Amino acid sequence: MDMNGFKQELQQRKELIDQHLLKYLAPEDTHPAVIHHAMHYAVFNGGKRLRPMLVLEGAALAGKKTEIAMPTACGMELIHCYSLVHDDLPAMDDDDFRRGKPTCHKVFGEANAILTGDALLTAAFELIASNAKAPGVRPEQVIRVIGEIAAAAGSRGMIGGQVMDLDAENKTIDLSTLQTLHSLKTGALFTAALRAGAILGDMNEEKLEALTSYARHFGLAFQITDDLLDIKGDQEVLGKPVGSDARNNKNTYPGLLGLEQAELMARQSIEQCIASLERFGPEADFLRRLACFTLERES
Repeated sequence: MDMNGFKQELQQRKELIDQHLLKYLAPEDTHPAVIHHAMHYAVFNGGKRLRPMLVLEGAALAGKKTEIAMPTACGMELIHCYSLVHDDLPAMDDDDFRRGKPTCHKVFGEANAILTGDALLTAAFELIASNAKAPGVRPEQVIRVIGEIAAAAGSRGMIGGQVMDLDAENKTIDLSTLQTLHSLKTGALFTAALRAGAILGDMNEEKLEALTSYARHFGLAFQITDDLLDIKGDQEVLGKPVGSDARNNKNTYPGLLGLEQAELMARQSIEQCIASLERFGPEADFLRRLACFTLERES
């Protein structure tokens, strides 16, 4: 695989999504300015935009123009950004830097950071609901998408995984529990993202289940590589200190399995990603390349 070429493609897709995020967000000087400035700060901080890319790719694989799913794609990114703002708070992971920049609460204060997360989450669902106005999208499809994304972001999804993560600090948990934790905290939003685009594109249920399998395995591989980067990544590239998982007594795949076995599990997850796409042809090559890229990413 041409890694440099794929990185350029990812950058182009990211720039397109950033253009729409800028259009959808209220301007920074909207009253009260502090909250809108903080929202922009939290969103435009170097994120990879993988979740919105998955939304758009789901629509493309359903045979539709990706533009029909752009509001939902950007809404998914707002949910992800809100979760990072809250994750960084002193009561959670207590991080001072995110992607090389001071975290939101360090710049705007803890209270405003909490409200920034709240504002991003509510703005996300306002944006996703607006997807009903897209040509060819039926209201019932948007309602289904809202339900799935809400479940993935809530107590049975991302929030549930975060609670499990906090509860597991300073404890040793088994592999099954760790996989459940991360399937909720990390994997649920990846799955909801890819499914959302496919649902908006009116994909049949058989193909939708194949994409669901891909997304679940992708989420696992992504989390394992995150854990590995925290051990052996480049601090300047990551934009945050390495070794924070160990300092915070977090349960990780390398910590539980060792580096070699964790790397093996990541590779096996990617193989399962690729296998999930058997019913798709060359139109799914972006997802295949994305899965392989996950093993090689540096941040």
